[in-house]
Amino acid sequence: MPKITFIGAGSTIFAKNVLGDCMLCGALAKSDIALYDIDGARLRESRRMLDALNANVNGGRARIKSFLGVEKRKKALEGADFVVNAVQIGGYDPCTITDFEVPKKYGLRQTIADTLGIGGIFRALRTLPVMLDFARDVEQVAPKAWFLNYANPMAILTGGMLRGTGVKTVGLCHSVQVCSKSLLETLGLDAKYPVGEVVDYIAGINHMAWLLKIEHNGRDLYPEIKAAAARKLRQWRRAADPKEKNPNMVRIEMMLRTGYYVTESSEHLSEYVVHFIKNAAPQLVPEYAIPLDEYPRRCRVQIEDWKKMGRELVENKHLSHERSREYASRIMEAIVENKPDRIAGNVLNDGLIANLPPQACVEVPCLVDGNGVQPCRVGNLPEVCASYNRTNVNVQLMTVEAALTGRRECIYQAAMLDPHTAGELTIDQIRSLCDDLIEAHGDWLPKFH
Repeated sequence: MPKITFIGAGSTIFAKNVLGDCMLCGALAKSDIALYDIDGARLRESRRMLDALNANVNGGRARIKSFLGVEKRKKALEGADFVVNAVQIGGYDPCTITDFEVPKKYGLRQTIADTLGIGGIFRALRTLPVMLDFARDVEQVAPKAWFLNYANPMAILTGGMLRGTGVKTVGLCHSVQVCSKSLLETLGLDAKYPVGEVVDYIAGINHMAWLLKIEHNGRDLYPEIKAAAARKLRQWRRAADPKEKNPNMVRIEMMLRTGYYVTESSEHLSEYVVHFIKNAAPQLVPEYAIPLDEYPRRCRVQIEDWKKMGRELVENKHLSHERSREYASRIMEAIVENKPDRIAGNVLNDGLIANLPPQACVEVPCLVDGNGVQPCRVGNLPEVCASYNRTNVNVQLMTVEAALTGRRECIYQAAMLDPHTAGELTIDQIRSLCDDLIEAHGDWLPKFH
């Protein structure tokens, strides 16, 4: 039976989704499951939850063991066929707070800061070295394992693993699966075109992959979608009441300007481009309903919600599960059973998207079967899409370079290339901000020379 190691198992709800999915798959139901974390309390909570789930939905067929602390990591990984990574290094306090509060002193505001921007750069710099440690253990004790990465910033971390290690790695996100659904629901077209009847095609980079095709019964839906979007966007932008705004306004605007809808939400997209969060045009933030400081707010809500619902989830003896939209169990099932499936995976480009750099980490359709995850060649993206992607890829490649070489100058260069940071700050301010963030992170970062 397969062995599945879950790193960051203290993420109880996400562990339920991924491992609960596995328990509902015949080929994975009898798996050996190794839960690994460095937080003993959260690890115990996840173990209790999964034991109940295993009993209720799986007849107790999975064999679950817990491994606490760095000294137990190799044992948790030993002989694994699949490794699921869901770590967040530094958490909300102190690191997410640092990522937001230090840039504010320079007038640099962010929404999510987990993928790009100055916050995304520093989240990567404290996370990738830890993942490279994981990789060294995997190479020693589980050399055939597939490493399924869910941690952000997805492109930087997955690209760093693929460039810096020999571990078979694929990055997995949630946004591709719901991209067309989001667009149709935003415009009120979901009843007319049920998502199950829609054929789409998506490629690009994580959080900025493009809906290149959306069809219903062979008919291109984009002309109708864009006509509806233009009407609604005018209405939303003019609305004085925030309740009459739509949270997808940035995505809709960018679709009308580029021709293509993007996979990730407006609060994400607004900080990947230079157009919307601008001190020189502060009216754009309320006009487009951009939620500044959104990620810290979500973290605080999640912490409070966990205090209320954690006990209910962990101590629920009747806990059940329905298969989620996550790709992890589908990948494992396809590989174990040699049963072909298609996913959207983050992989090294190497010519898959011809007009993006070969070392970029791209998000493309992938075939999965007994041979593993096999990316599909896309060819050229529309040039405007590739051009926007390249502005993000530049930052990603320089951040990987900083993490792999330990060079402080590469951190400065990554920040200088970031669209939002460079659009607001001077070169001297950017270097000073990076120095302040390095100092504020302290031991959460490796030493850079």
